Amino acid sequence: MEKKVQNILKYGISAAVAVVLLWLSFRGIGWADFWQGLRSCRWEFIVLAMAFGILSYWLRGLRWRELLLPIDDSTRRRTCFNAVNISYVANMVLPRVGELVRCGYITNRSAVGADGHRKASFDKVFGTVVVDRVWDTLTLGLLLLVLFIPMGSRFGRLFGGTTLQFNFSVPWLLAGLLAAGLAALALVWFLRDRNAFFGKVWHFIAGILEGISSCLRMKAWWKFILYTLLIWGCYWLTSSSVLWAVQGRLPGFEALTMTDALFLMMVGSLSSVVPVPGGFGAYHYLISLALSTLYGIPAEQGLIWATLSHESQAITQLLAGGASYLAETLRKD
Repeated sequence: MEKKVQNILKYGISAAVAVVLLWLSFRGIGWADFWQGLRSCRWEFIVLAMAFGILSYWLRGLRWRELLLPIDDSTRRRTCFNAVNISYVANMVLPRVGELVRCGYITNRSAVGADGHRKASFDKVFGTVVVDRVWDTLTLGLLLLVLFIPMGSRFGRLFGGTTLQFNFSVPWLLAGLLAAGLAALALVWFLRDRNAFFGKVWHFIAGILEGISSCLRMKAWWKFILYTLLIWGCYWLTSSSVLWAVQGRLPGFEALTMTDALFLMMVGSLSSVVPVPGGFGAYHYLISLALSTLYGIPAEQGLIWATLSHESQAITQLLAGGASYLAETLRKD
């Protein structure tokens, strides 16, 4: 019961933060002009953005499959694609739950090994998700560094012109956390054969580590890299398509280029740090802030762009997730 109350509080606070951010973003908006701005956009480009979104889901499923194949070589492309789609819908309801959902989804459809257990157990699959997320974080960091060269001043103005200063307490804190983690891991390993609880914990940790190590056993590293490039290329084209949809229809967007679309994509990606369902509120607030602060575009016009960008992808995720869930429910093999 206590855990249930904690979950209710956690997700309740998350939803409340989303509501507050949405209120901060949309307060004072003239709704008649807002709806007129939405209707005036070129919807064929919004459909194009949604198509790029679906393509990125397919590519994400293919990339994840490369990590899963060393664990279970019978893993299907369609299964990975459907798992990714369903996880997006889960994240729209409960933040961070989607990763657990797709782990369970793959595990339930994994082949049974000679030992009578699933080849892709939950802990192993979770390890591949860790690698998948870490790789995306590294890719995002690399893109931010590359984009910082031509647009560093914009990032500075967006976040108040502050500069990061090296603080010796940070590496010491990280070193302390790493040491504590290694000590806990050593304790679990030492007691694994002496205590049933620690034995189960070690078994789970070993499965995660095996899943993480799957990246070292991939047969085609080039595919993993290629899929990554194509995924982020789709994200860039998605952002650009929304920009093309409003150019010539909303004031202030005419001078923006695909480089600006890439910058806005990076800013929008930072909203994932905020633990709110589906990025609602956080995405709208950051994008409208960036457009008004850096480009002088009124907040109302910026919110139209943010709404077109975010809600078109939210609808895409709902449609793709619903279709995948229905396909897997009716699946007989």
